[in-house]
Amino acid sequence: MQTVASILWRRLGTPGHDVCRLDRNGDNWQLDGGCAFRHTDGRLAQLHYRVRCDRAWHTQWSTVRGWIGGEAIDLSIVRDAHGGWKLNDQPVAELGHCIDLDLGFTPATNLLPLRRLHLQDGEAADAPAAWLDLDSASLAELPQRYERRGEAGYWYTAPRFDYAALLGVGEEGFVRDYPTLWQAEA
Repeated sequence: MQTVASILWRRLGTPGHDVCRLDRNGDNWQLDGGCAFRHTDGRLAQLHYRVRCDRAWHTQWSTVRGWIGGEAIDLSIVRDAHGGWKLNDQPVAELGHCIDLDLGFTPATNLLPLRRLHLQDGEAADAPAAWLDLDSASLAELPQRYERRGEAGYWYTAPRFDYAALLGVGEEGFVRDYPTLWQAEA
């Protein structure tokens, strides 16, 4: 395993931090991270996540483990060779068109579509993702769109959350500035 990059984020608006490492393992890519934060309902949370992708940045599997308040979290997410998704071995319908996984509690997974899409300046693409909703421990579609704006910027929209902003992105593909949500630490 070869470490390619690592990053530390500070959560904006509510207390929290996230640290993530991007590794290359043969032909595969892997995000490995952990976060501690105050959840939207006020409970404290600590989660460790791992996301594995193939060489083309197609999500293969993920694990999320830890706790939110007194509740243990132990989730396994798999995307099979036919594009089907499973959450804890249970098939999730209507996500077969989603290539990326979005773990909504971390900015780390925005790296996946940014690396996969290879957008040139001025190009845009829809990148619907299988989004992990921690509150219901379920997967749902997250419509999202990225438009490359210059060397280090992407206009990002996620209508489900009524969110649109210019994301500042580092050379390695990690979002460094996620307005109102996350900021990379120096």
